[in-house]
Amino acid sequence: MPRLISPLLLALIGLILFGDGAYIHAKAWLAQVLLERTFERSIATGQAVKPWSWADTWPIARIEVKRIGASAIVLEGASGQALAFGPGHIRHTADAGERGIAVYAAHRDTHFHFLRNVAMGDVIDITRRDGQHFRYRADSSAVVRFDASGIDPTTRDFELILTTCWPFDAVTSGPERYILHATLIGADR
Repeated sequence: MPRLISPLLLALIGLILFGDGAYIHAKAWLAQVLLERTFERSIATGQAVKPWSWADTWPIARIEVKRIGASAIVLEGASGQALAFGPGHIRHTADAGERGIAVYAAHRDTHFHFLRNVAMGDVIDITRRDGQHFRYRADSSAVVRFDASGIDPTTRDFELILTTCWPFDAVTSGPERYILHATLIGADR
């Protein structure tokens, strides 16, 4: 009897862990569908629209890397709750298209999973909720400690940073972050 229980118990634990992982990805996907609709309403009305009544955030931009078919709706703020649903705009950094550095952060296994496929020279399109569209070119990347990013918040240039945990395939979080830097190359206002 114990020989039968052990494999069944292991199979049950495996199913629970698989279900937990599938739930996280399903929630991330469904949130982006709802956020896309909310983002379109924000562009149409020019107002910040919350994606659901209890949300403490709202969509502010869409990131697209067309070469690899990647797209994500960015939320205002980078609280743990916001990052569960999409990339977050780090407060006190510039808005996309403004002078300074716009910094967006997301989880490596959901919304910024695509960063591993972004190549230097790729164009990153940002559409803000006011309908303005900006094009950036990826020009460098680095792996840094979370407390030593090297990001200069006083820059006078027009820059974009996309950041996530490193390494991409890790199971648990660690102290390193992947930083993708891009520079503004054009705008459609």
